[in-house]
Amino acid sequence: MKTVLSVIAFCVFLGFINAKESPPKVQVYSRNPGQHGKDNTLICHVSGFHPPDISIQLLENGVEIPDAKQTDLAFEQGWQFHLTKSVGFTPASGEEYTCRVRHLKNLKTYTWEADM
Repeated sequence: MKTVLSVIAFCVFLGFINAKESPPKVQVYSRNPGQHGKDNTLICHVSGFHPPDISIQLLENGVEIPDAKQTDLAFEQGWQFHLTKSVGFTPASGEEYTCRVRHLKNLKTYTWEADM
């Protein structure tokens, strides 16, 4: 039994070594169509990345929106990961809503495009 577990652990370790670095694919959207003054949910879905060294922030005019919820980190086939962060918000005219993603040492900001 101990040998079987050692072989499994070694195979998992090899999977991590062989998995190549992949930048995240990022989608920023809202649960409902954007309407000024109407409560909504801002969502940032990040997928297809490896390794899982990542952070996500949801921002309004460059300031982090409090009380955002994040899913547990999950992995897909090929050791690529995905993660989703969301927060309730009320879109206002002239405000900018963004998702800032740091993967390894790369930092990028993605803007929510309202369907108004």
